[in-house]
Amino acid sequence: MAKVIKFQRAEPAKFGLKRVKGRKKVDLEEFGQLNMFAEPPPEGKVINLAPRLSPFETALTLDEQQDELAKEAYNKAIKAGDSVADAYCNLGILEFQSGDVVKGIDCFSRSLKSDPRHFQSHYNLGNIYSEEGNLTLARLHYEVCLEVAPEFPHVYYNLGLVLALIKDYKVAIDVLNRFTQLAPEEDWGNALELLDGLKESLLTSNS
Repeated sequence: MAKVIKFQRAEPAKFGLKRVKGRKKVDLEEFGQLNMFAEPPPEGKVINLAPRLSPFETALTLDEQQDELAKEAYNKAIKAGDSVADAYCNLGILEFQSGDVVKGIDCFSRSLKSDPRHFQSHYNLGNIYSEEGNLTLARLHYEVCLEVAPEFPHVYYNLGLVLALIKDYKVAIDVLNRFTQLAPEEDWGNALELLDGLKESLLTSNS
């Protein structure tokens, strides 16, 4: 009789939802460039050359500030046709975090309708379906992620967990080994423990 393994959940950083992030603002003075308008002459007029935020960038800023208006702002970005797939993805995270799993899944699905290869939406759906126990769909979305971004290590870890749970031990071992090849060594802990258990179960099932 094969040994039953009690698999640990992934750490939140490896199993959590992944938001689409905007470009970081760069302070040029940190790179040695002087601010020419720090002290404008009294008779001079300072012209604001900073670009206006797009609807999506506005929503992302509100989201990062945990402002309750972020949902409304993402919907405005979608209506404006600005970064539609990204906006739906981030809106899906907000819906999921507020406890509405169905709306979250719907937003991620709409994101994929706009961009079928949207990495973050596939990754988030994989995480949600894994949490909800739909391992077949979780596996599907993680495998699409690997087609889109094969060097992203956390997908291998999450997929390895799913494969372990459906008892596809051999493939799970291969996937987790790939994770250790890509991830920094300090992230290997849970994966190595899981690999040991999988190898033991594989030996037991083959004996």
